[in-house]
Amino acid sequence: MATIITMPRLSDTMTEGTVATWLKNVGDKISEGDILAEIETDKATMEFESFNEGTLLYIGIPAGETAAVDSLLAIIGEEGEDISALLKEKPSANTPAKEETTTNTEVKKEEAQSPTTKDLPEGVVVVTMPRLSDTMTEGTVATWLKKVGDKVAEGDILAEIETDKATMEFESFNEGTLLYIGIQEGESAPVDSVLAIIGPEGTDISGIAQNYKAGGAAQAATPAVTEEAKTASAEKAEPTVQEASTDGQRILASPLAKKIASDKGIQLNQVKGSGENGRIVKSDIENFTPATTAAPTATATATAAAPAKAETAAAPKVFFPAGEVFTEEIKNSQMRKIIAKRLAESLFTAPHYNLVIEVTMDEAMKSRSIINSVPDTKVSFNDMVIKACAMALKKHPKINSQWREDSILINHHVNIGVAVAVEDGLVVPVLRFTDAMSLSQIGGNVRDLAGRAKNKKLLPTEMEGSTFTVSNLGMFGITEFNSIINQPNSAILSVGAIVEKPVVKDGQIVVGNTMMLSLACDHRTIDGATGAQFLQTLKQFIENPVTMLA
Repeated sequence: MATIITMPRLSDTMTEGTVATWLKNVGDKISEGDILAEIETDKATMEFESFNEGTLLYIGIPAGETAAVDSLLAIIGEEGEDISALLKEKPSANTPAKEETTTNTEVKKEEAQSPTTKDLPEGVVVVTMPRLSDTMTEGTVATWLKKVGDKVAEGDILAEIETDKATMEFESFNEGTLLYIGIQEGESAPVDSVLAIIGPEGTDISGIAQNYKAGGAAQAATPAVTEEAKTASAEKAEPTVQEASTDGQRILASPLAKKIASDKGIQLNQVKGSGENGRIVKSDIENFTPATTAAPTATATATAAAPAKAETAAAPKVFFPAGEVFTEEIKNSQMRKIIAKRLAESLFTAPHYNLVIEVTMDEAMKSRSIINSVPDTKVSFNDMVIKACAMALKKHPKINSQWREDSILINHHVNIGVAVAVEDGLVVPVLRFTDAMSLSQIGGNVRDLAGRAKNKKLLPTEMEGSTFTVSNLGMFGITEFNSIINQPNSAILSVGAIVEKPVVKDGQIVVGNTMMLSLACDHRTIDGATGAQFLQTLKQFIENPVTMLA
């Protein structure tokens, strides 16, 4: 037998939905759990799955169209089944469709038996577990601040409720006696479960909590909320910036009282609260008469006589910033997806550790100056670091290794990858057989590869086969940082900026130039002592560049 599918209520505030995309077409076979469509609500676009099996016989809301909750969305049944009678009785938002599932039948029976607002004794209000955050599905009562039999005034704090984000005070919007507590301290319950019942003292509430449905609470509270909304909307005054209390103490007021006070232009520090601990409630604002309107003319004269004193005593105004939430969504490029995938795999599969060493750069700076004085020669500090790494790797081949499940691969050739920042992310062109290159050859090759990388002219083969990687952020003023290993390499060197600072030399404090190097190692292939020895050799080469000629 055919089953009518209606526009579902996918959020607590949803009144209508838009079909963003149909993932099934008329005539398609439907299995339980198949995604029928993507439906856009007031909060998000969500997948809507089928709880029925059969053939999709009819689509009631085409893609891109909007309809109220409970409108006819689709019909699922046996292939070739006649659905003309169902189409004549199209459900609308006001006439929900008949559904064949046992669950919905039971729900309707329960709703029929549930007490409505008319069934509740006069003055009795059912308070349900509130939704205190947009992601809250259940709450835990941390503490009850009222007990059964206590008088409850509007604005009193009933309980402290723990949500998925924080523990928050829950105040009463009703007056009366606390007749019933539905959720004990420490217990959890879904949103809209019966939390408490408030009403006139001595009222018989037997059976109300047991038979109550979530809809009743909303209905019971509607008249009061509507009345409050009318009160607030009746005033067209501009919102008022609230001043701080003159004694520096926090002003206790219910949210509704604050809203009405702001709309009416009333300063809360002028209102005397009648609620618990002097808390200002709705009735205090409604009954408030500003003292300045009834004050005699003499008061104004006295005030004018000492304007300077009045200005000095005035409390500072509290600033409430206002702005617009603005976000922008940028689609991930293929390069960004690969970077995310590769680096995540590296970080979560290779046990990283970092070794840091400080290098004196005075001799390196002198050597570079002399080398660059040769015509048509240009060498950077990064070129010198790459050359030093190549030579140090030949002395410590375990750093130049790769992890495999059943063995460790030692590379006796040196191919150093140089990290280059490009517009869409990061690429690592490779200098093959770096140990056989001179400083000027390294410099020329790095400039060529980096230039072509930024113009997207690199060949895939020029980014393959690295055995070690160097990443340098010194040109951006970064003094020290840690990198993620570029697998299948076992290590990556992070190079910081050269910093001029006081250093101790021959027992004297002098001005010196230093640079921080950080080596990230894969602990599966490189032990701490091995990494430290490599850094010692690297430090020796950089601090004494002439040794790289030996």
